[in-house]
Amino acid sequence: MFTSVERKFVERLRVGRLATADAGGAPHVVPVCFASEGNNIYITIDEKPKGASPKGLKRLRNIRENPQVAIVIDEYEEDWSRLAWVLFRGYAEILENGDEHAWAQDLLRGRYPQMRGMTLESLPVIAVRLSKVTSWGDLNA
Repeated sequence: MFTSVERKFVERLRVGRLATADAGGAPHVVPVCFASEGNNIYITIDEKPKGASPKGLKRLRNIRENPQVAIVIDEYEEDWSRLAWVLFRGYAEILENGDEHAWAQDLLRGRYPQMRGMTLESLPVIAVRLSKVTSWGDLNA
């Protein structure tokens, strides 16, 4: 679905921005940690520092109402000839348990050492099933 150059760019960067919308189309964008595998992007809900209920997060409510999402992964440079981004569009699925849920959390723990000490097993994973990938700029910079 995405080229090897796009994949290398995405794997090099650490943060993406997940865009969801509720049933009425009101947008919501949050920064996220992610991992990609095949034609899927995985985002786990991690432990929230202020004790908020992770399962009630706006991004999860929106996905339940409207599973169409977008994720942009970009790199800003003061030298604008080096700007680049990859935009993913797809349908999100909330994984609550099961083999793919556990596998995705292991994948994310491998990518982000900060997650290794977190208790993630009972927390949802957002699996974005990609339908379109668009990129722009110098992805090799």
